[in-house]
Amino acid sequence: MSVLIVDASVAAKWFVAEEQSQAASLVLDETNQLEAPDFLLLEMDSIICKWVRGGGVRLAEGNELRDALRQYPIRYHPFVPLLDLAFQIASQTGQTVYDCLYIALAAVVEGRMVTADRKLYDALENGPFSEHVLWVGDIVRPGGAPRGRVSSF
Repeated sequence: MSVLIVDASVAAKWFVAEEQSQAASLVLDETNQLEAPDFLLLEMDSIICKWVRGGGVRLAEGNELRDALRQYPIRYHPFVPLLDLAFQIASQTGQTVYDCLYIALAAVVEGRMVTADRKLYDALENGPFSEHVLWVGDIVRPGGAPRGRVSSF
């Protein structure tokens, strides 16, 4: 079983059909143990709100997406205990504290943060936290077969 820390760039792709959405759906395989700082819910609310304000999603649909996310099998961790480590990682890597909350959790639970944020991945892949970061496109379904399609609003 893989312990994967889900960031907002991956979670957002569960709800829209775009580049890397199919790969993001593989994260949901039952062989993965999904975890995230509870801050993920705030980030996703912000993303969904942007979709609503932009007219791509009606308010009722936005509320349905919010509810759907809360049904996914993700174990949430309070972000406050991760802040000191996230601050240290951010200071060391030049990344935002927001992004480093996910890396901090990955370090604490000995997992890997899966991201669809190419800039973040590229900045971390060869650094001291490389063992805790995974590009979403590098995930394969057990047996190598592609998984079903991603839901779309």
